[in-house]
Amino acid sequence: MTVRVLAAGDSFVLPALLAEELRAHVDADLHITELALPWPDVPFGPVAEVKEASGSEDAIIEALQGVRICVTQMAPITERVLRACPDLELVAVGRGGPVNVNLEAATALGVAVTSTPGRNATATAEHTIALMLAAMRRIPQVHGDLAGGTWRGDYYRYDSVGLELEGRTVGLIGYGAIGSRVARIANGFGARVVVHDPYVDPAALDGIAEQVDLPDLLAQSHVVSMHARVTPETTGMIGAAELARMPHGGVLVNCARGSLVDYDAVCDALESGRLFAAGFDVYPEEPIPAGSRLLRTEGIVMTPHLAGASRETAHNAARITAEEVARFLNGKPLQHCQNPAVLRA
Repeated sequence: MTVRVLAAGDSFVLPALLAEELRAHVDADLHITELALPWPDVPFGPVAEVKEASGSEDAIIEALQGVRICVTQMAPITERVLRACPDLELVAVGRGGPVNVNLEAATALGVAVTSTPGRNATATAEHTIALMLAAMRRIPQVHGDLAGGTWRGDYYRYDSVGLELEGRTVGLIGYGAIGSRVARIANGFGARVVVHDPYVDPAALDGIAEQVDLPDLLAQSHVVSMHARVTPETTGMIGAAELARMPHGGVLVNCARGSLVDYDAVCDALESGRLFAAGFDVYPEEPIPAGSRLLRTEGIVMTPHLAGASRETAHNAARITAEEVARFLNGKPLQHCQNPAVLRA
């Protein structure tokens, strides 16, 4: 029996990648329709009641007629879409969480939803280290001068040279799939790693890092890197008081979520010299508003929320979703199901 599948990709997780991995992992007769969504050439945003989606409800409804399985990264799977597509049984989302799916409606209508946690863990960890090094050695600043035709010999002045990672203490707030990878890489540079994560299994530290409370982490760490989830407790957890606990001339890196940090406090700390540098991939508002202090405060290295963007991430997303489709069609338990009650019904 032929299984109809929609591979609704975009310019990052390509429809062709989704289709390729489906054919490689699913031992079934598949009829795959490929659909290209406009992200990232057109920014994602809310579509009806779901957030961070790309494309229109009408286009998805049309493409999903008679389809049992939808594999996507950004398609808006709203209540309207779900009700208009009664043949749909599984939505496999190639993201850490299915924020583009109305999970409550999917559960009520008996549609299983899966995601791909960890797909970008390596990419984000490596990007975190890259931001650390770029900020500590002021690479963007010196590159900009040199590209502009100025050879700045004065950068060899003691008060202008950068910092080394070896021998310093790196504090990680959060020790999940990304934080644990950052710890291993930092160890390879010869750094000491301390961690604050109330949920970490001590056995997972395995001699790589030492668990401490947050005040101790801040007091000990020359570099602090954010890897926590956003909760009411963690929102704004790094502000002026916390930055003041860090050793003078420290470095802050955030590739997690912008709401974890008070960015005005960071700018104040950079301007006063309390912080040496900062590296950011995420922000309170994205894109960064034209008048933001982040754009005029010296010592900040910035990238536009692409820490998790690598070719490997795209392949991982396609592969993990395809593996979930294979399990679903073979009647095996799904590894990343977001609404397991559907499968028990």
